[in-house]
Amino acid sequence: MATVTPDIDEALVSKLIEHQFPRWAHLPVVAASPQGWDNRTFRLGDELTVRLPSAAGYAHQIAKESRWLPYLRQHLPVRVPRPLALGRPALGYPFAWSVSAWLDGQVLSRADHPDQAALAQELASFLVALRAVPIDDAPRPGPETAYRGGPFAHYAAEARAALRSLGVRSPVADEVVDEAVASHWEGAPVWFHGDVAVDNLLVDDRGRLSGVLDFGCSGVGDPACDLVIAFTYFDDEARPVFRRAAEVDDDTWRRARGWAIWKAAITLADPGAPAPRRAEQDRALAAVLAEASR
Repeated sequence: MATVTPDIDEALVSKLIEHQFPRWAHLPVVAASPQGWDNRTFRLGDELTVRLPSAAGYAHQIAKESRWLPYLRQHLPVRVPRPLALGRPALGYPFAWSVSAWLDGQVLSRADHPDQAALAQELASFLVALRAVPIDDAPRPGPETAYRGGPFAHYAAEARAALRSLGVRSPVADEVVDEAVASHWEGAPVWFHGDVAVDNLLVDDRGRLSGVLDFGCSGVGDPACDLVIAFTYFDDEARPVFRRAAEVDDDTWRRARGWAIWKAAITLADPGAPAPRRAEQDRALAAVLAEASR
């Protein structure tokens, strides 16, 4: 695992802004909450946000988002970040970083009981619109997308090892992994987000989808990885709504279950995973196994 760059804090961000973008140096810097793993995010005044990669393995994401978000946002029905400036390595911080327009909203992980069925429909509609965006010369699956959008086989051995370490000796779990490996995306490559998670989705004060964050793992390929939230967030009533509205076939759903069981297993096998994330992934594992058992 990549080593996290230390001391990415408000003081560093303030110095970087003063050094490279003095027109914003008077604005207060406040760490966002919750924080991500790949990047650290800070609010700059009322209208801006600063995003800094946490380690070398994630450094490429800033340039990718700066290149592709202005293009994607022209085609999407929900707001996504709007990059405004690209910062350079400086003052001991070794990576490029970005300043973007702040998106108002509450992250879904902290929203107060939104209507899951309505949200399932809205998120699925966003993903359908994302898949319809012309692919141009967008990034293909590989290290730049953390292998999202590629064959699930890349992560199958890790999924099996994590399940064994958890003591999950379930023929159903083995079958989920095997089916995901055996299934392949037969269509033309389409855009995928790569990390559709509760901390990357914004909702408004009515609980409706209002923004989508963090396109660092995005690219074009197989969209199955974007369906994992069906198990990490949506309940048994909303999950079928999401599946229907996402317009995916049975094989794509099988691969989505594989991605979900991989994410759940590696998170639960990580003793350093925070409690909320562990609880989320415990629910996801149970949901995958319950559905695959039927």
